[in-house]
Amino acid sequence: MPDLFSRKTNCQDVWFGLAASLIVAIGGTASAQTTETLALQQEQYDAVQAKSVIELQLFRQETLTLMPETEEPFRFISLNPAINSWFLVQIGEDGSRKQQSYHLENPDPSGQSVELLTTPNLTLKLTNDSGMVHCAPWAGEDAVFEMARETDMPFAPICNGRLYLRNKVSGSRTGLERTAEFLRNNVWGGERIVGFVRSTFFKDSELETSTALAFDDSGELAGGPGAALVNSSMEERKVISTRHGFVLDGTEPGQMTLGLWYPVSGLPDVFVSAFQPGAISDEIIDGPGVANRLDSVESRATGYMVAFDLAEFDIGFAVGTDHPGVEWSNRPPVSVRPRGVPGPDGFNTVAPLVRLGMVSPALTERTIATFTAGFKRQHGAFKYGDYPTLNYGLHYGFIEHGVILSKLQPNLSTLLVLQDGTIEMRTWQEEDNALLPQIRFARQNGVPLIELDPETGLYLPGDRVTLWGPGNWSGSANADLRTLRAGACIRETDSKRFLVYGYFSTATPSAMARTFQAYGCQYAMLLDMNALEHTYLALYVHNEDEVHVEHLIPGMSDVDKSQRDGTLIPRFVGFADNRDLFYLTRREETQ
Repeated sequence: MPDLFSRKTNCQDVWFGLAASLIVAIGGTASAQTTETLALQQEQYDAVQAKSVIELQLFRQETLTLMPETEEPFRFISLNPAINSWFLVQIGEDGSRKQQSYHLENPDPSGQSVELLTTPNLTLKLTNDSGMVHCAPWAGEDAVFEMARETDMPFAPICNGRLYLRNKVSGSRTGLERTAEFLRNNVWGGERIVGFVRSTFFKDSELETSTALAFDDSGELAGGPGAALVNSSMEERKVISTRHGFVLDGTEPGQMTLGLWYPVSGLPDVFVSAFQPGAISDEIIDGPGVANRLDSVESRATGYMVAFDLAEFDIGFAVGTDHPGVEWSNRPPVSVRPRGVPGPDGFNTVAPLVRLGMVSPALTERTIATFTAGFKRQHGAFKYGDYPTLNYGLHYGFIEHGVILSKLQPNLSTLLVLQDGTIEMRTWQEEDNALLPQIRFARQNGVPLIELDPETGLYLPGDRVTLWGPGNWSGSANADLRTLRAGACIRETDSKRFLVYGYFSTATPSAMARTFQAYGCQYAMLLDMNALEHTYLALYVHNEDEVHVEHLIPGMSDVDKSQRDGTLIPRFVGFADNRDLFYLTRREETQ
């Protein structure tokens, strides 16, 4: 097996070799692709021409046969057999108006194989530890496909609940009653979901009291990330007032000591810290690396970090029903667009695939956090500097369940999750395409805030942090970089790795970079900005028969919905949303 993190690989050889070996490793999902088929699909992937999203799938495996009785063309596609999550069934002549497409999701890709049998009958064979199921949801007078589609549920269970049909819905605009019914039947086992209200949270018999925490002289908390570097000793660190929406151990409500980490009550392995950039150590502010000086406003602006122990959590990504799009951004000049090509990857829609902008109901029981992912396509490309003419403007790429919806572009910050659960952040390079056979999720968003400087071996601000246009930092037309922003970083200690989400109530990229540096981050990237909706983060805390939704900032709850009885319908979990998201799920215990 080659070193996939090496920059010195023959990408095409690695793709072909790994695609074959990984498909076989799934067992029963599909047989290995031939070299000729993979080469043809490589040509389709590379071709600069109008195409469909299906032709962008390097590792897909297709079966073409005929429907019994009607003899209509029947096409079954495993979009990425190694990932084993998404499948497409198409019935009818390819490209005709009468062709019907059905996008299927395997809710247990690591434990359940999906295989199409063409003899003696046209059926799906689903196999997991509980046994084997055969189903043909396209067959019979009461075809399951049509019944499932008529439910209007985002994820409609079929084949005894062993698969989901992904139904097209309107993000953030689904009917409340239909959404509530879906929530009741599929999310958290119908448990009551309530929003966080400080005055009533765990009231009376369910009262949770704050637990005293032991910090060492430098502010380190056992089991948590290292404390931020500030210009004061542990005893002299400032205690500030806070207005986040979390219940924390070790501190009184509404106050936190700058730069220290506090566990979230009732949610193990999640920690929260408060910061003000003006308190950052001079060792960071005056140290190596280029960043603009902090201004007086962002210096005193309170923000929050939320850290997740990556030994305990998996990360997933889902595109929204509408954003990010796959069409051309209007930021790069029109002159760079190839004639007749409707988008940077050859298409302007991912149809026949279905985008849902929410967590699968198969994962909601283990979901502990969701947050908004990144820029819309309109803003996710470059207008100024040297990047607008590179690869048509470097439109930010993304991958969901191993399906390439937009190509990953060089020089861009990328959060990726591999098939084995490995979570990485890196500045993508052409050589990293060798990883594509193993990528389950990926999202790009701009250029790095923090990355490794190869000359000094230090983690320093990215080389475009101070450049408004060439860095595509947005803000305002007057190049005012200070605004509400969110970002993320990877923080490694001697024994642990953390994904850290950063909320900056107002900050420039320079203030973000210096703050992530102060927290010891090895890599950091921008997420989204300008509104609470775009910097949304929620935690889900189970308490007996209730699930409490705690928002990073209370105003973020305005994006959620609620029923008349007060039951909350959380964004990204209870209904489809038009924006993309990351979600964290607690890892299942291995036997």
